[in-house]
Amino acid sequence: MASHDQYQLFRTAAGVAAIGWRGAAITSFRLPAPAASETERSVLRSLPGAARAEPPADIATVVEAAIRYFEGERIEFFETAVDPGQQPPFFTQVYAFVRTLGWGETTTYGAVARALDAGPEHARAVGQAMATNPVPLIIPCHRVMAAGGKIGGFSAPGGSTSKARMLELEGVPVTVAPVQHGFDF
Repeated sequence: MASHDQYQLFRTAAGVAAIGWRGAAITSFRLPAPAASETERSVLRSLPGAARAEPPADIATVVEAAIRYFEGERIEFFETAVDPGQQPPFFTQVYAFVRTLGWGETTTYGAVARALDAGPEHARAVGQAMATNPVPLIIPCHRVMAAGGKIGGFSAPGGSTSKARMLELEGVPVTVAPVQHGFDF
């Protein structure tokens, strides 16, 4: 079994996505972008030196599931093996919790912090964990929103519009508000 990083690009209904793996675990996932070159640059930033390769059967299964997800099929990734790499312990807890959120199930940054017995002051750290999530969709960070029904940030191609589209695919009604340029109390 190869122990070096490999990746592959694949087309979805939402654009070109990428998956990276080491052995049987997914180490990187890049949400769809309009251009393959943008997706490839992004995956290579997270996996420098990775080789483009045909995915082994277990990884190919995840690729097929992701393609079906972006076509609107109800897909869950609960059993998918992931290796998010070296992370702060709190981020590891956040990722494990967020992986339990199913199709169309949303929560807030503050609720995740409370579920992990961390005070609401840790909501910002939950947001940072989501922003640096190396395997979005599989660790469904798009299902974690800001307080008050606000969509919150999203670091994937297309930003919060992509997050809103993913949530809408899952039947979650969302409105993307213009970026707030004011006080955030």
